[in-house]
Amino acid sequence: MDSGNLAWYLTATALVLVMTPGVAFFYGGLVRAKSVVSMMMLSFGAMGLVGVLWICYGFNLQNVSTGWIGMAGNPFTNFALADTINAADANDQLAGVAYGATFAIITVALISGAIADRAKFGAWMLFVALFATLDYFLVAGWVWGADGWIMNLGTNLGLSANVIDYAGGTAVHINAGAAALALSIVLGKRVGFGKQLNRPHNVPLVLIGAALLWFGWFGFNGGAAALGDGIAGEGSQVGLIILNTLGATAAAILGWLVAEKLKTGKATSVGAASGAVAGLVAITPSCANLAPGWAIVLGLVAGAVCAIAVELKWRLGFDDSLDVVGVHLVGGLIGTLYLGFFATGTGLFTGGNADQLIVQAIAAVSVLVYSFVVALIIGWGIQKTMGFRIRSEDELAGVDTVVHGESGYEFPEEGVSTGPVPVLIPVAEPEPEKVLS
Repeated sequence: MDSGNLAWYLTATALVLVMTPGVAFFYGGLVRAKSVVSMMMLSFGAMGLVGVLWICYGFNLQNVSTGWIGMAGNPFTNFALADTINAADANDQLAGVAYGATFAIITVALISGAIADRAKFGAWMLFVALFATLDYFLVAGWVWGADGWIMNLGTNLGLSANVIDYAGGTAVHINAGAAALALSIVLGKRVGFGKQLNRPHNVPLVLIGAALLWFGWFGFNGGAAALGDGIAGEGSQVGLIILNTLGATAAAILGWLVAEKLKTGKATSVGAASGAVAGLVAITPSCANLAPGWAIVLGLVAGAVCAIAVELKWRLGFDDSLDVVGVHLVGGLIGTLYLGFFATGTGLFTGGNADQLIVQAIAAVSVLVYSFVVALIIGWGIQKTMGFRIRSEDELAGVDTVVHGESGYEFPEEGVSTGPVPVLIPVAEPEPEKVLS
């Protein structure tokens, strides 16, 4: 890469990294006041652990051109990138490693929203290590590796189209959403499960989180444009990617608010924030392969459908605390399958060929099933050994103080004085001066 492309690549890396604190704010505002620290720590714990594992062996494991070709790389070669630092193109390679790390981090962090208010931090960290190793590092190679089986699915099946997943509809959102569903089943329902538990304790935090996510998502979708033709080269798609990321997200806000208004009679700020996230999720796989008009239609559909899908947990009885399934799994499926119909030049309605839809569907279902099974086995194993869920009495007392010894907000205890109370003494106002005529 030239200096301009490298600079954008590094900037995009920083943008994607800040998305995980954005997730922490978004999720933190949605939970109860006595769980906000615990909720945010699940994201920051993932940042620490996944970042280290990716550098040590995760990047090598997703390099499916080595090891078991098409499925998994050899994690023991080039451990901690000791050989890469001596390569002639070390800057480019190491920038790519850093960029990939941010995707691995946020994918795992997204899952945490399904287990809000009831998970042990140590158990979560063990899950993070195992899921990243056995799932995300592999799936990322399948989807984006030059020899990945999903990347080459159409070719291997003799079809005229290969899977399109520009920034992670399958590898990130379907992956995280399916794992979230599995963990919500393993940990069971919160004490007092019901719609009253779904009231956010701090709406401004939710909006701050959504704003950070939208800000960082321009790097999430547009960062890879530094590769290939670069951000200014002939054939560069970065302009289209940025515009679609803006347009689909804006439309999704409208779609969610309309559906919410029809459903409850009110359009809420939390609904607007959730709609923005749904639009970002849906446009992720398709940002480089849709005309702007079709991107807007996608956003409207994703916002409206996800607003309805979040009700599934009440009807089906699984406690996905912060609607990871309704937003990320459903939104990821919509964005991935939508390409089968409207991808520029290859969709069923834009290219007259069903092959694109076939490979998109196979990829989506494959990642969904694999992620669900892996997360279910890991979560069940942790629950049966060290225990994944905190005790019910600790859940009622508050996860923050029980698990972390901290609280998000410090208020004086009832009846306890925090110091002398000032006494206000009324002072008579002076009489107005007489005016001599």
